[in-house]
Amino acid sequence: MTVNWSANSWRNHTALQMPEYQDQAELDRVTAELSSYPLLVSAGEARTLKQKLGDVSRGEAFLLQGGDCAETFADFSSDLIRDTFRVMLQMAVVLTYGARKPVVKVGRMAGQFAKPRSAPTEKQGEIELPSYRGDIINELAFTPEARRPDPNKMLEAYLHAAATLNLLRAFAMGGYSNLKHVSDWNLDFARDERYSAMAEKVSDAIQFMDACGVTPDTTARLRTTDYYTSHEALLLPYEEALTRVDSTTGDTLAGSAHMLWIGDRTRQPDGAHVEYLRGVLNPIGIKCGPSMSSEDLKKLLTTLNPHNEAGRITLIARFGAGKVEEHLPRLIDTVKAEGANVVWCCDPMHGNTIKADNGYKTRPFDAILQEIREFVDCCQAREVYPGGVHLEMTGSNVTECTGGLQALSDADLSSRYHTACDPRLNASQALEVAFLVAEELVGG
Repeated sequence: MTVNWSANSWRNHTALQMPEYQDQAELDRVTAELSSYPLLVSAGEARTLKQKLGDVSRGEAFLLQGGDCAETFADFSSDLIRDTFRVMLQMAVVLTYGARKPVVKVGRMAGQFAKPRSAPTEKQGEIELPSYRGDIINELAFTPEARRPDPNKMLEAYLHAAATLNLLRAFAMGGYSNLKHVSDWNLDFARDERYSAMAEKVSDAIQFMDACGVTPDTTARLRTTDYYTSHEALLLPYEEALTRVDSTTGDTLAGSAHMLWIGDRTRQPDGAHVEYLRGVLNPIGIKCGPSMSSEDLKKLLTTLNPHNEAGRITLIARFGAGKVEEHLPRLIDTVKAEGANVVWCCDPMHGNTIKADNGYKTRPFDAILQEIREFVDCCQAREVYPGGVHLEMTGSNVTECTGGLQALSDADLSSRYHTACDPRLNASQALEVAFLVAEELVGG
């Protein structure tokens, strides 16, 4: 058991980015009800993911983490879930085929309902209201009623997460991920000739194995896949309510997702979010922005992974194109000096957000690719393994990030700009990232 820790000990620490609920009795009722609900994931699944991330930390596999910036209740549908899952499968095939490494697939799905904000309030004209913090907390519409934090939304978020997980497990284990369908995963609106050529080679290899009597029907690894979920552990009452003790080992599981991460705004070593996550068995991600100091990183590694367990910690670097060499080397040096086991992962999204001339928030695709290249080069130059990418992306045909093979411009943004928060890569752009990463890994 973790010393001086309990699922609610975070309440004795400063909790940033938390909503101010007006009705404490209603909040208590909702979290009590959530505490009686079944867990969304199992301790065994979380441990298996941690083992696989241990492989990544040793350079034996690659982490692909991607999905929505903020899931919404309004956009909940089987088609949207399927299409994002399908793009993740495509990207994994590209990375596995190109880099010759197994890919650990982790979706930003089934729980990414809360978002940190740069300001607690938003002003439109003379009206100032609480900021939109995600559908698990309040609503996007700019009205006093919509922006009021409502604890009942946690119950709705749980039901959406459970249904999403149910469908993801069906896709992963029920035949949809069978490599015999590798050509069928190519979305019509995002058809990529490089992927088609690769899929044809994979299909030829499977036909050869068929002739040898080794088929996807007899080899589980070819007809099913492992797929895990993750989200930022931001809304701590929700996380606490879904925390349970594993009856077989006595360890404590955060039962809302297989993997949780701490955001760049809530990673204070003595803060509430770090306090909560130090006591759960799940693998943990830590977002590392330009303000991450070596001293804070040392404290976080010691607090969150005192036994230096491989696969426990993933450091998710998010600096912005042109800034990697300024910040990443000192973090690498710190980890090396500590002898810490970590996964090095690149988030090329959050440091490259700009406002287009027409007012839309966007991310230039060239800047995203540049940061990935800089991350890989910096890691390889310092003899650490660039083990993953963390992307805000969707399987939908959106126009939110400029550039890519579709050559989206600022003028295109308004045509299919559907995000509730930050701009996401569409399917074509996400697949292009996978090809770049595979080339970078092989080239290094």
